[in-house]
Amino acid sequence: MSNDTNNTKSSISSKYDIHERIYKFIVNVILLVNKLPRTSSNIVIINQILRSSTSMGANDQEADGTITRKDFLHKFTIVRKEAKETNFWLRLILDTNNSNLTKEAGELIREGHELVAIVSTIINKTKEKH
Repeated sequence: MSNDTNNTKSSISSKYDIHERIYKFIVNVILLVNKLPRTSSNIVIINQILRSSTSMGANDQEADGTITRKDFLHKFTIVRKEAKETNFWLRLILDTNNSNLTKEAGELIREGHELVAIVSTIINKTKEKH
């Protein structure tokens, strides 16, 4: 198989790997907040968004290692809650900061909404299996 085929397969599979998507989302949130000016309001937002986004990742990893369905559902419900909170902080960043961050914040908001939808589907399908 050629490297181009391997790279394409890798990028397609990572697009559908929820754990990798969550990780990349968190990295991109961190990279965005590193660009924000350190105003008094941004400092509050930065602290909050770093907590909520990194909590998404930690709970995603815990869910991946759970033994019981109940624990899995609990952890993924936290992932969804933290993703929604992260989206809130991203909207505040978008609406209160320099327009040069608009595209980047907008893309993160879209990805955040997709992650909430995917995690919600995972939660619902896991509940249905019982």
